[in-house]
Amino acid sequence: MPALVIKDLPDVLHRKLKEQAARHRRSVTREALALLEQGLSGYTLSDEAPLPFKGRIALTERLLDEAKRAVRP
Repeated sequence: MPALVIKDLPDVLHRKLKEQAARHRRSVTREALALLEQGLSGYTLSDEAPLPFKGRIALTERLLDEAKRAVRP
């Protein structure tokens, strides 16, 4: 099963998570999982690739070469 490490978790957020876990009679880990599940409940995974970005400027090899020459004398 995959693991998740959260670095630099603010003390206030950890305290809130711990308090909420105690209220729900869960471990901090189980409470965090429940909150993640709740937060991601409307999200669906898609196997399809995202549509290409349609910006104002077409990103072409010529444009990239010109940009490289502009910053590399």
